[in-house]
Amino acid sequence: MTGYKPPLQEMRFVLNELAGLAAIAELPGLEEASPDLVDAVLEEAGRLGSEVLAPLNKSGDEQGAVLENGVVRTPDGFREAYRHFVEGGWNGMPFDPNIGGQGQPWLVTTAAQEIWHAANMAFMLCPLLTQSAIELLVTHGSDELCERFLGKLVAGEWSGTMNLTEPQAGSDLALIRCRSVKENGYYRITGTKIFITYGEHDMTDNIVHMVLARTPDSVEGVKGISLFVVPKFLVKDDGSPGVRNDLRCVSLEHKLGIRASPTAVMSYGDDGGAIGYIVGEENCGIEYMFTMMNNARLAVGLEGVAIGERAYQQARDYARERVQCRKQGSNSSEAVAIIEHPDVKRMLLSMKSQTEATRAVAYFVASQLDTARRHPDSAQRAESQTLVDLLTPVVKAWSSDTGIAVADTGIQIHGGMGFIEESGAPQHLRDARIAAIYEGTNGIQANDLVSRKVARDEGAAATHFIAMAKEVTDRLTGADDDDLKAIGFALATGVNALAETTDWIVGNDSLEAVTAGAVPYLRLLGLVAGGWAMGRAAAIAVGYRNSGDDNSGFYRAKVLTARFFADHLLPETSSLAAVVTHGSSAISMAKEADF
Repeated sequence: MTGYKPPLQEMRFVLNELAGLAAIAELPGLEEASPDLVDAVLEEAGRLGSEVLAPLNKSGDEQGAVLENGVVRTPDGFREAYRHFVEGGWNGMPFDPNIGGQGQPWLVTTAAQEIWHAANMAFMLCPLLTQSAIELLVTHGSDELCERFLGKLVAGEWSGTMNLTEPQAGSDLALIRCRSVKENGYYRITGTKIFITYGEHDMTDNIVHMVLARTPDSVEGVKGISLFVVPKFLVKDDGSPGVRNDLRCVSLEHKLGIRASPTAVMSYGDDGGAIGYIVGEENCGIEYMFTMMNNARLAVGLEGVAIGERAYQQARDYARERVQCRKQGSNSSEAVAIIEHPDVKRMLLSMKSQTEATRAVAYFVASQLDTARRHPDSAQRAESQTLVDLLTPVVKAWSSDTGIAVADTGIQIHGGMGFIEESGAPQHLRDARIAAIYEGTNGIQANDLVSRKVARDEGAAATHFIAMAKEVTDRLTGADDDDLKAIGFALATGVNALAETTDWIVGNDSLEAVTAGAVPYLRLLGLVAGGWAMGRAAAIAVGYRNSGDDNSGFYRAKVLTARFFADHLLPETSSLAAVVTHGSSAISMAKEADF
């Protein structure tokens, strides 16, 4: 496995030119996010990623987390790396200084976290869930809960988890059986939860579990579920961990990838019931948990970006070094590096362009999240929140699917060596594969997109984004540059396909037909969003290139990847539109006996 080098020039370009860092730094409370400060943050985040986390990626995968006598041991070096992480204040980057955070924009935090996910995805799953737990408590927790838990979570001294899934209740949370009984101002929790990432580990002094459970008189279905904070150790009056709560890790899962991260089966209440504290009101747990899940979904999409970048770097470096076959069209019999061969160049451009596109969309959504929370104008806040809501399932699903595809292509570039674990290429694919499954499978994300984010508001949010994309299309097709024109016409095809399918979804009364085309519609929206971002990037890069500001060739490469995305990816939009609008018949006709 090759080392990892954060693509800082690319990240700065996206932050400044596409996501609008300057405008974000003008929002109330974010004024200190100057270009110099952000550069320093990224440099330090890059050192942490490349020098501390990345060297543990392969060894952590090989060693894995282990359960010994009820205690989970993380791989060698993880505890020390985690201490390094929290001592640098990284765990509190986006949170209010009043609760111990750094007060950085989510946009800047997103860039830093991409680095760490690329360096060591299994390690970063712990801070990812802690971050989501903090978001939940900040938004819905009582003053008492925040006073008791927030400070330690923001500092990273304690970690957080998400406890949804049960053996009989995977994505269907209506089937949850975990019970909660009120007693003396708290609740006794009993039941079993599975697939709990970092449900037990040795990196923090306490683990704070966010647990969904039912009260005895709750109604059936998701409307009868409540949410509880259940710490591993009860908290003493001075804020330190006290006696052990009635919960334990029963076993760890043996997984395809992210093997260094412990995925626990958790048992609550083997000895009378674990003590839990309710968040908000009874029977509102799903509503509260969505705050945590949506935060995590954006982070999971970022994992797709990060793994795509890591796999691309490894494949590019291998292609530069691997000498095989003479160059096609050359009279020389001398073998050349495989990066000279057209098909390898095609694969590398595919990896690079798709990673750049997913990064640009993820960073844009992060900037809209900052705007939605802090902009002084309520109309602008509402508009930005609408874009966040529309594109969150796209970031999660399209980016994670893309990360898997990019990692798979990386194996292909390695040839036979890509099938050998020692090369390091298989780990990227194995690690990336989970991102399409957890925090709601990508099919669930697609159903959420078409039913809640498009059909429910009669396509208003999607139509607004289509108008944004059409503005870019018009500028590109009218540009005095052949590459920009080509990109613009390809994007126009995608925008028209997206408009056509959005109208079809809004006007269709058959939920079965709409959801049958949900996954291709989400990919269609992702490709158009990516093409929109790449088209904007190309226009900016052409301006810099024409002014002579391209000594490193960065802007030339920017235009190249945008052109490749337009020529090779955006043509899919027409076929995807056909699948969305005409592809439900066979699915609707299929019966169990047909399989």
